[in-house]
Amino acid sequence: MPVEWGGAGLSILEQVIVQEELGKLTNALWDTVWRPANALKACTPEQRERFLVPVVRGERRDCVAVTEPNAGSDPQAVKATARRSGDSYILNGEKWFVTVGDAADFLIVLAMVEGAPTMFLVDKDLPGVQMARVPRYMHTFVYEHPEFTFTDVEVPADCVLGEVGQGYELTRDWFVEERLMIGARTVGAAARALTEAAAWATQREQFGSAIATYQLIQAMLADSTVDVLTNRTLVYQAAWEADQGLDRKQLHARAAVVKLAASEAAGRVVDRAVQIFGGRGYMRDYAVERLYRELRVDRIWEGTSEVQRLVIGNEIVKRGVAGLLSFPS
Repeated sequence: MPVEWGGAGLSILEQVIVQEELGKLTNALWDTVWRPANALKACTPEQRERFLVPVVRGERRDCVAVTEPNAGSDPQAVKATARRSGDSYILNGEKWFVTVGDAADFLIVLAMVEGAPTMFLVDKDLPGVQMARVPRYMHTFVYEHPEFTFTDVEVPADCVLGEVGQGYELTRDWFVEERLMIGARTVGAAARALTEAAAWATQREQFGSAIATYQLIQAMLADSTVDVLTNRTLVYQAAWEADQGLDRKQLHARAAVVKLAASEAAGRVVDRAVQIFGGRGYMRDYAVERLYRELRVDRIWEGTSEVQRLVIGNEIVKRGVAGLLSFPS
């Protein structure tokens, strides 16, 4: 966030460098270093003092509630509604996979106002807000991903984030930044897995020699090195382009390329790392096992790999491939 609001004022490129380092941690500890959702930049001055500035100070915490039982990759399928009633809106609906919802004290909720997608700042302690269930997931995460229900929640009209009808735009901007950060974290995780695997291969002996001397192991290490380095370069380039003010639609497609390429590459790298460790790679004593579980979700959340391919394909159909392949000066 900007320095004048108490933030560090980091560029997108600087942020992805930080996220890459955090991605090397296991047990998803990267989320302990908090970044307020970029949608909060749309706060009014009054909302900023009530919601954003306390988050920057570490006194409050936000979470984003977009996904629903039947609205995952397609946010346009959202069924949550907010009906105007005097100086308030009456919010009803259900949200799933609300990451950090257990620790946050307010939610950024996407709901429909007479068909217009709109974001709301919703304090978690308002009557009618209920954390309905905390599912158990495959990975080990520092926070949970609860499900929430909203039953006749009275949200003050001054808690609309941005404008009525601006919900998809704010959601898309949030997705773009999150996809870049996922790309960075998966590069960091892949680098960690590769480092662990290379160190193990040089000390693990079979048939009288370190397994790193065998060409099949060297091939896996080499392929993993290519996956890490090419995707690190891609992430840095896209982040730099974002800082240069790349067209929003181009950036949306570029972020899809980054998330698709980096998350799938990281999956390949950590899979090879587990294979190099052999049976030990399947043991929870070793970092590669935890990385293997934690990285799997990166091909699903904030848009599946299939959705990223659709975003890229639609960009090519609408505006051609030249914009995606160009390198802005």
